[in-house]
Amino acid sequence: MKAAIITFLSIFILSCSSGRVVESQKNDNTMANYTDTATFASGCFWCGEAVFEDLIGVHSVVAGYTGGHLPNPTYEQVCTGETGHAEAIQIVFDPDSITYEDLLEIFWNTHDPTSLNRQGADLGTQYRSGIFYHNESQKNIADKSKQALERSGILEKAVVTEIVPLSVFYPAENYHQGYFKRHPDQAYCQSAIRPKLEKFRKLYSSKLRAGS
Repeated sequence: MKAAIITFLSIFILSCSSGRVVESQKNDNTMANYTDTATFASGCFWCGEAVFEDLIGVHSVVAGYTGGHLPNPTYEQVCTGETGHAEAIQIVFDPDSITYEDLLEIFWNTHDPTSLNRQGADLGTQYRSGIFYHNESQKNIADKSKQALERSGILEKAVVTEIVPLSVFYPAENYHQGYFKRHPDQAYCQSAIRPKLEKFRKLYSSKLRAGS
């Protein structure tokens, strides 16, 4: 199924990139060295961070919380499932090196977008699948990619990924940042993150920075 999704999304990306307009920090006086930002939720933010942080064109990935009603939530509060927040990652990237469509392709292919409020053994609304768009360009691209994926018939179940505007993103506590790289031998990292990361690196080896 993963291979089919990758093939489908590659076609989708090629079809929409020709007319793409990126809303970013770029202006008439700064034609280079500008960045854009994407925010995704795909289960445990340790996994998401590990997947995206070594991509060419990605400047930073921050683990955090978004989509809920409680200001400045703590990890313990989010884990109750009562804050409305999802564990998420915020990616700062160079659109000239990696596009929003590229990031979406990787997002769809590195978690199960048909699993409601769950990824693997992680259960709860805080582990839901979500795209939190920063502008109308991102919304349109995300909507079209989700609709096209659903129409393709590749997936046996409906895509449950929510596509909603980003309100506030709260960075998680410092001990969550770069978690996999700092704790590669931790039990969860070995059982849940490493297998996913190995598959991702094989599929997207051409998009990884040297030495990753």
